[in-house]
Amino acid sequence: MTQIEKVLYTAKTHTTGGRDGASRSSDGRIDLKLSSPGTAGTGTNPEQLFAAGWSACFLGAMGIAAGKMKVELPADRAIDAEVDLGTADGGYLLRARLTVSLPGLDRTVAQAIVDAAHQTCPYSKATRGNIDVVIALAE
Repeated sequence: MTQIEKVLYTAKTHTTGGRDGASRSSDGRIDLKLSSPGTAGTGTNPEQLFAAGWSACFLGAMGIAAGKMKVELPADRAIDAEVDLGTADGGYLLRARLTVSLPGLDRTVAQAIVDAAHQTCPYSKATRGNIDVVIALAE
C-alpha cells in the first residue's frame, strides 16, 4: 500500500443515525439529511454522495491528464455516474459506471484522457480491484 507523503486536505464529517440520519461537515458546507435508497425519505444516500464525489474527482483528473497532453477539454464536459448497491453471498457490495462526455474531442484522444484519469483519480485507485467498475465514453 502506498503511503501519503504530504496531506493536502482532510475532509471531516459527523454522521448520526446511519442511512436514515444526518451528516454535517466540520466547515458547515455539507449539512444534509440521509435516507435509505428507494425510500420516501427526503435526504440523499451514501451511494449518491459516492457517485457525486467520484465523478467530480474524475473530472479533475481528466483536466490534469488533458493538460499533460496539451489538449483543451470542452467546456461542456460531463460525467454521468451510477453506483449500484447490491447483494451477493449474503453481503452488500457496490458496482459503478461512469459515462464520460467529451463532446467535440476525437474519440482516440478522449479515450486516452479517460484512461489516464482512471490511473490517477484517487477514487479510481481506491475502487480498483475492489468493485466492478465500467468507465466508458458517451456515444
